[in-house]
Amino acid sequence: MNMLKEEKALNPAQKKALDHIEGPLLVLAGAGSGKTRVVTQKIAKLIQIGINPSEILALTFTNKAADEMATRIRALTFKNVLSCTFHSLGAKILRENISNLGYESNFTIYDAEDSLKLLKDCLRSLNLKDDKALLKKIKFKISHLKNDLVELDDTNALSHLTKSEIEAFRLYQNKLKSFNAVDFDDLLYLTCKLLKENTEILTHYQERWPFLLIDEYQDTNLSQYIIAKLLSQKSQNICVVGDPDQSIYSWRGARYQNILNFDKDFKNATIIKLEKNYRSTASILNAANELIKNNPNRFEKNLYTDNKDGEKIKIFRAQTDQMEATFVIEKISVLNQTEKIELQDMAIFYRTNFQSRIFEDILLSKKIPYVIYGGLSFYQRKEIKDVLAFLKLIISNSDFISFSRTINIPKRGFGKTTITKLFFLSEKLNLPIINLLSELDKNPDRFSDIRLNLNQKTNLKTYLKNLFDLRDLHHKKIDLDELISNILSQMKYLDYLKEDPQSFEDRKENIDELITKASLALEENNQTLEKFLEELTLAISKYDNTNEKALKLMTLHNSKGLEFESVFIVGLEEDILPHINSKKSIEEIEEERRLFYVGMTRAKKHLYICSTETRYMFGSVRLSTPSRFLKELPKEYIDDLSQNLEDDFIDAQPIITDTSQNYYPGLKIYHKTFGVGIVQKVYETSLGETLDILFEDSPNTRSLVTKYAKLKTLN
Repeated sequence: MNMLKEEKALNPAQKKALDHIEGPLLVLAGAGSGKTRVVTQKIAKLIQIGINPSEILALTFTNKAADEMATRIRALTFKNVLSCTFHSLGAKILRENISNLGYESNFTIYDAEDSLKLLKDCLRSLNLKDDKALLKKIKFKISHLKNDLVELDDTNALSHLTKSEIEAFRLYQNKLKSFNAVDFDDLLYLTCKLLKENTEILTHYQERWPFLLIDEYQDTNLSQYIIAKLLSQKSQNICVVGDPDQSIYSWRGARYQNILNFDKDFKNATIIKLEKNYRSTASILNAANELIKNNPNRFEKNLYTDNKDGEKIKIFRAQTDQMEATFVIEKISVLNQTEKIELQDMAIFYRTNFQSRIFEDILLSKKIPYVIYGGLSFYQRKEIKDVLAFLKLIISNSDFISFSRTINIPKRGFGKTTITKLFFLSEKLNLPIINLLSELDKNPDRFSDIRLNLNQKTNLKTYLKNLFDLRDLHHKKIDLDELISNILSQMKYLDYLKEDPQSFEDRKENIDELITKASLALEENNQTLEKFLEELTLAISKYDNTNEKALKLMTLHNSKGLEFESVFIVGLEEDILPHINSKKSIEEIEEERRLFYVGMTRAKKHLYICSTETRYMFGSVRLSTPSRFLKELPKEYIDDLSQNLEDDFIDAQPIITDTSQNYYPGLKIYHKTFGVGIVQKVYETSLGETLDILFEDSPNTRSLVTKYAKLKTLN
């Protein structure tokens, strides 16, 4: 590869970043500005002017990115440079020096499973309850404390922990050391400790790597920031590349303030802005620029492009979420057929995983290939498959796979050995598994092949009782959505999901969406449980995640670093984007805005932004408020399609039922998902009579349209 030719292709700002050799440098690289090329070219330039490759250290955040950077540098220079993640660097430094912290150099690195097992042992030693929810909660807190470099003797920093949690943290850390082991967070935590406490070791690495380059600097947490600052303290030859406008990972501990404060941390720092965008049309870029200006905490920059204005951003506000999905899929088909844009060059972005379901249903029905990028198809997610397994057992005695999936939800003490014995005994006797379990429940000693302990006997009795109670409800013709709600309560499934607090909200949203699917199936097709399961099983079997030429569906978080000819961002509504759990502070709203900005700047030519007037959620229709971010997009770059296309989607609306009920403020009502509530306000909207209701477990009112909501009066 001709390096001189590559360098000539750079624009003036990129060339300026390349020519800066010594001293601190901040490269503010806007979306689509060619930052990866600048980083690799800069390293090649250092080697070209005589810097020894072994004196250069390049840091990034994923192994894939690190490998790609090393490969590009080799292609340009035929030299090897240490390009790695912060965690890999920590492991390397600790292998060479960890004896200074009282460990041996052959230490073991514990993965997440090992770490949880050790913490569980610690809780038992302290006579603390070791249920999964508490276990993961404490592990999450320990992880954050380590990333924030909190020492065990820092009483102020630990003040938000209970005495038991502090004891667990202390014992866990002591146990790790006694086992000569470190966890994943220790790779950064202990590296910081080592470099801060040992001047000789710090000096060695400062002289070993006098040139430090860091990509995606806006994503660094405190420990990564300290490592970078310490290593570059002597030479001051640190080059960081990033964009605070694309900082979207605060929930992982990322601190966008690190990049904003760079010129304060490194005096006389040079700041170079890469503002020329090579990706998007001027219309998309200008609108994105105006949006992000609403965030006060940022470096001012204004992206521009030599690309044509292109078509305006298309805004579509559908009456329902079904209309929204139908509109998007039809537009994708048109772009594919008339403009010959390949499916793999188009993407649908959404804020939360549950939103994929409605799009997947339509894509599967139309046989349009798609893949969920960075995640699982809705029907392949664990919580969905768990609930479907319970549903299958309601109508089948023989489904051993569904039994083996559900018997330990929650834990009932049935290990692999016992489950395998049950399988072979069922086969041997030609007896369906549920029938076999019923016989065991009545007479635990009947079969010599199986010997259940007291705990297993008790839990089996509860499991079967709950299953048969659900069957009774099914025989009484209870609605599908209510049947699923009863599964959640009877089998204590939500309690089971709460064992992992980090994933609970996301998984619950997916189950709520399955309830919505069941409710719609009943309203539109009067589906039986058998038909419902058949349809979903076929949906699962049709999904192919190996098709590289398929349409991409993904969360906005997973879209970072990607680009597409055509992008559809859906669900631009309050409580979805910005998300309901991210509206507690100005900082959280700013990050939600950055997330939208990231999504917008993935688009090259076509950008569609969609929202709905109503969204079918939790088994009923809710009024939706347009996202505040829509108002921040300049009208001169917007083409509103909403009024033009409403008539085309009448068939996509859910079937409406008339309740003919007299509602008034103060009326006590019951909703099967939200529970008991009091009507606060009654008013008319374009969808008919609407109620603002304050439910017992919610601090805010919910707006429900009466003809959809299936409300019961309690007064």
